[in-house]
Amino acid sequence: MALPIEPILPAIRDALGERGCVVVQAPPGAGKTTMVPLALLDAPWLTGQSIVMLEPRRVATRAAAWRLAELRGEEIGETIGYRMRGERRVGRATRVEVVTEGVLTRRLQRDPTLDGVGILIFDEFHERSLDADLGLALALRTRAMLRDDLRIVVMSATLDGESVARLLGDAQIVTSQGRTYAVETRYVEPRREPRIEGAVTNAVVDALRRDDGDVLVFLPGAGEIRRVEASLAERVDRSVIVAPLYGMLERDAQDRALFPDRGGRRKVVLSTSIAETSLTIEGIRIVVDSGLSRAPRFSPRTGMTRLETVRVSKSSADQRRGRAGRTAPGVCYRLWAEHETTHLLEQSPPEILHADLSPLALDLAVAGVTDPSELAWLDTPPAAAFAQARELLAELEAIDASGVATAHGRAMGELAVHPRLAHMLIRATELGAAKIACDIAALLSERDVVRFQEGSSDSDLARRLDLMRASRDASADVDRDALRRARTESDRLAERLESVSVTGRPPVHPSTRPPDPGALIALAYPDRVAKRRSATGPGTRARFVLRNGRGAEVRESDSLAASPFIVVAQLDDRKPEAQIFLAAAVDEDDVRRLFGDQIVTDESVDLDDSTGAVAARRVERLGAIVLRESSLAAPSEESARAALLRAIRRRGVSGLPWSDAATRLRQRMSFVAFHDREWPDVSDDALTARLDEWLAPSLAGVRRLSALQQVDLSEALSSLLDWRRRRALDNLAPSHVVVPTGSRIPIDYSDPAAPKVAVRLQEVFGLTESPRVLDGRVPVTMQLLSPAHRPVQTTRDLAGFWRTSYFDVRKDLRGRYPRHEWPEDPLTAAPTKRAKPRR
Repeated sequence: MALPIEPILPAIRDALGERGCVVVQAPPGAGKTTMVPLALLDAPWLTGQSIVMLEPRRVATRAAAWRLAELRGEEIGETIGYRMRGERRVGRATRVEVVTEGVLTRRLQRDPTLDGVGILIFDEFHERSLDADLGLALALRTRAMLRDDLRIVVMSATLDGESVARLLGDAQIVTSQGRTYAVETRYVEPRREPRIEGAVTNAVVDALRRDDGDVLVFLPGAGEIRRVEASLAERVDRSVIVAPLYGMLERDAQDRALFPDRGGRRKVVLSTSIAETSLTIEGIRIVVDSGLSRAPRFSPRTGMTRLETVRVSKSSADQRRGRAGRTAPGVCYRLWAEHETTHLLEQSPPEILHADLSPLALDLAVAGVTDPSELAWLDTPPAAAFAQARELLAELEAIDASGVATAHGRAMGELAVHPRLAHMLIRATELGAAKIACDIAALLSERDVVRFQEGSSDSDLARRLDLMRASRDASADVDRDALRRARTESDRLAERLESVSVTGRPPVHPSTRPPDPGALIALAYPDRVAKRRSATGPGTRARFVLRNGRGAEVRESDSLAASPFIVVAQLDDRKPEAQIFLAAAVDEDDVRRLFGDQIVTDESVDLDDSTGAVAARRVERLGAIVLRESSLAAPSEESARAALLRAIRRRGVSGLPWSDAATRLRQRMSFVAFHDREWPDVSDDALTARLDEWLAPSLAGVRRLSALQQVDLSEALSSLLDWRRRRALDNLAPSHVVVPTGSRIPIDYSDPAAPKVAVRLQEVFGLTESPRVLDGRVPVTMQLLSPAHRPVQTTRDLAGFWRTSYFDVRKDLRGRYPRHEWPEDPLTAAPTKRAKPRR
């Protein structure tokens, strides 16, 4: 049966011949991965040259190569071969190489001309991996500057072809309609299952009972796959085989999932998102979609990447659904409510927008690119994340001040591991510790070889290293597949190190003690050296502060909990105190030896919060870590005053011991400044900003916070006024008002918009108008009091009060206070402070 892609193969070939670039849009299952490279092999303009096809995943790379070889009736390694990190099957006659995306980047770094390569095919480009974006950007540079005959094919199932075509110089878009069968969609809301695995298991069992064909299940990661596999083992009989499928599986296990069972049994394939587009699994008629996937999320704030479980996009959900209709009508079980589909993102965001960009920055530097804007991108690397990546590379000595790759950086680029690990491997080789460094790098590159168990897992990397060296281990919590892969990766790294130039520093003298694992990890993670600061109690948490200022913690039962210094390799980023997953103890001597040139010694004078006194100290710091602290002789008068001012700034001027007189003076000054902006601002912020001007002269001899009680804040505050304004203040904002009885009543200026006085009503008999301040512009609010000093009336119009409200007050109070005067005419009555004499 002809594949849907076949009718458009001539158009693809013609477009490459005419323009050199083409965008191929074809849905999953159209046959583009297998048919396009074979159709181009005999093109006249490809004579003597090869095709390199990029796949986004190792599983897809191997599967595509084997399928292409099978279609030609050859063994792998003849015309068709493949290449990926740590594995290659190519021969001298190989003309089609299927490679993982990072392989192309390193090839372009070594040979920007891509000598012998005629066509680059970017398959499944819609997945928008970081390596795919970088590979295309470098390939376009090669085409523009060195190889105008290099042809480029970008193939995608769902990507916006117009934007890619523009990037390729207005390339032609060739579209295949595809061929799919009807797929019935059934929405199944999880029934209060504590984890998604329970809902998935129920849906699979139900699907096996109701529908025909094999089942493809989409889960976010390997952990969920293993748990569903264990659950299904208890609920399905032996007529059904359950086959996991994820990137770290061995080839035999992957083939078990990809190909029909030889015994004809039904099959349930438990897969991550790798089966969405780049793999064809025969016999699938049923899809169970959890609606979740795992995506890396990098935080520029913390410099850490974590895997996050996220909802799939609409395009991913549609691709998953389409897997059920490749060869016959099928059914898709979606484990969410139907209305939730409208809330899904249209497309998953490209990795370049939220990934750790340090590998990309190193690859660019090795390729001679110091500024990403020199290349053409679909999405330019975010400036902040790229700047942070360059800061890390500079710290790892991979680039110089101008961003050019150093000899050390170029050697790091040859190792095809994260720059942190590459730096550690090369420096460890110079220190005579290559083997243990390879073990550490392998352990940190693969899944943890010790299965996480809530409440009992230990973060110490030393145990993992012991497992790497042990001949066997019977512990139930050891992940033997992960351990086997880590050992294989360690051997690969050791072999690769032998061919990598590690020049840049002289070899360490043979008598030097090889570094401990913690010291090696500190080379990779210099920003995550950590010092123990406290524990919250037995059986709870031990807390550490990292060099970068972050807090982290482990359980008190963890073997690292009592270590004074550790280096953290893996931790989360979900709360202020991050949980440590992998770390190793490190000696303080090793910290000083490795980072001695970065340790800063400060002699500081500051306030001791515990005593409240000014003290001088010498402090050695590595970033946020205090390595050593010691006391110095008594500080000078000037240093002590500066330390007190810094402490007051931290606490704020509101914490000063303001006397009543100083507070009233400040309120009077604030009142005038409220109405006249030319007067000095005495708000908290303004006074804090001018501490050196008004408070510092009064701190002579003061060396403790408690001694501030002796400072006359009124006099200090007055220093902000010249002699003219000091005289004007008493006129504009007098401290008291004199009432008809002769009493001096203080004016309250706490509200600068409405000063007020509180006075007994009998003392203002005969006063016809409310007092005024600020040269008569602002009336004083009168709070009139009863003989018991309780407010009875508040007014700014005293004359109006005497004419109206007074009589109601008189009527109400004369019976309650009969010994006090309540005249019928308060304007002619004599003011008084006293009650009537007793008869």
